[in-house]
Amino acid sequence: MAPERERDTVRERTPVGATAAGRPRARLDQPRPPRRRILPEYDPEAFGRLSERIARFLGTGRFIVWMTVVIILWVVWNVSAPDHLRFDRYPFIFLTLMLSLQASYAAPLILLAQNRQADRDRVNLEQDRKQNERSIADTEYLTREIAALRIGLGEVATRDWIRSEFQDVTKELEERRTNGHLAFPAERSDRPPVRDIDDR
Repeated sequence: MAPERERDTVRERTPVGATAAGRPRARLDQPRPPRRRILPEYDPEAFGRLSERIARFLGTGRFIVWMTVVIILWVVWNVSAPDHLRFDRYPFIFLTLMLSLQASYAAPLILLAQNRQADRDRVNLEQDRKQNERSIADTEYLTREIAALRIGLGEVATRDWIRSEFQDVTKELEERRTNGHLAFPAERSDRPPVRDIDDR
């Protein structure tokens, strides 16, 4: 019996099939080793924050002033400097190249910053919508509770109602007394007077 069991366990451990022979078995209880990437890795959040800063700077008057100053200095230097010190002659092709390069980088950075702002606005709108739904649910609950309390208070005798009832009863008794009707049994003359305990 023992050799048969050993043979069965050996059969279970050896992989069977065309794909099992050439490939090592993957362990599911361990994470895979990281793959090598050709492109460098970067943090998208840090890059997004940097693009937002650049986009904010490009939208300020300071950037326009600095760019104007640089262009004026560039043109003045390449027009009035000696020939051997000029690096960009009259059609200013290098200046045009630099400005178009700056514009080609500025447009995607501005679009990236706008996309991040749109994502933030979408999250804020979703949070506002959920907050409004909670506020509406709370308001409806409080409205139902107030309506139930009003219905319940409609059946309860309030202080003003009891006071008005007492005033009506006292008016009725006063009217009976003034009309000759005796309201209280103690005021009737046909009843014998009440004796004190000491009189016994």
